[in-house]
Amino acid sequence: MLNVGIKGQAECLVTEKNTAATMGSGALQVYATPAMIALVEKAAWESVQPYLEEGCGTVGTELRVKHLAATPVGLIVTARTELIAVEGRKLVFKVEVFDQTGKIGEGEHERFIVANEKFFAKAQAKKNQ
Repeated sequence: MLNVGIKGQAECLVTEKNTAATMGSGALQVYATPAMIALVEKAAWESVQPYLEEGCGTVGTELRVKHLAATPVGLIVTARTELIAVEGRKLVFKVEVFDQTGKIGEGEHERFIVANEKFFAKAQAKKNQ
């Protein structure tokens, strides 16, 4: 059952592939904000997936995240999420992101529960418009 308090975690190594310079979000060889956002989303969706009905998933709809500190290549980044509200199909997560030296990000993330096939079909229909 989907309840407040579900926690998630995802990790990644900072490499040249997920730096701001490579991802186009800046010119420096430090962990990119878009990479941090993707890691947060991964931690959140994976944490609740086992509690959803078969054929359902979640999609990210809103992020309010501060990137507080730079992380150089070679360090590990960990995103931690906690489900803090369930409002119908809307899920709200508290988010914290760390590297080995301390907190590098924090905020909130919202996701919505969707029926996967119906959602995908609606997205595909846009190609025919």
